Amino acid sequence: MAQVRTMRADARRNHERLLKVAVEAFAAHGEGASLDDIAKRAGVGSGTLYRHFPTRRALLEAAYVDRIASIAARAGELGERLPPGEALVEWLNELGAGMIQIRGLRALLGSAVGGGGTAGDGTDCCDPLMRAVARLVGAAQEAGALRGDVEPVDVLRLAHGVATASELAGGEGAYLRRYLELVMTGLRA
Repeated sequence: MAQVRTMRADARRNHERLLKVAVEAFAAHGEGASLDDIAKRAGVGSGTLYRHFPTRRALLEAAYVDRIASIAARAGELGERLPPGEALVEWLNELGAGMIQIRGLRALLGSAVGGGGTAGDGTDCCDPLMRAVARLVGAAQEAGALRGDVEPVDVLRLAHGVATASELAGGEGAYLRRYLELVMTGLRA
């Protein structure tokens, strides 16, 4: 049986400081925030940052894992409260707003669904979102509210595109609902 090493107290403090500063930096500067600046503001060297988070993506994932879980959990809440098609649309609106408001989330989701077949394989931080959209898409298809040939990853890719287009259009996501409704018109059964 493999032995799990617990983190030393000083290493745990460094880890927590790095995450706190990273969340602030990503919120202010997006996913391109300077990693050296994050390390400096956390009071550690870059070597310490890279020991804890070997890549920018690893730091982004750690910074947003709770937010991603929260957005994914909303799918279940909406699925219990609303008819399947409406639950899907409302969740996609919330996901899109999250991608606009939580700088860096769109980059994580984009890389999760942009590649060939890795989305939902259990190795990505966005897998809870894949499972959530799969449940909502399945329920909407079963209720006849969504075309049968629509795949969950299609919906996430389209939501990513809608959030990007809405942010580019300005207004802090003012066009999100409009663009999402246009897309959903094409996906409805």
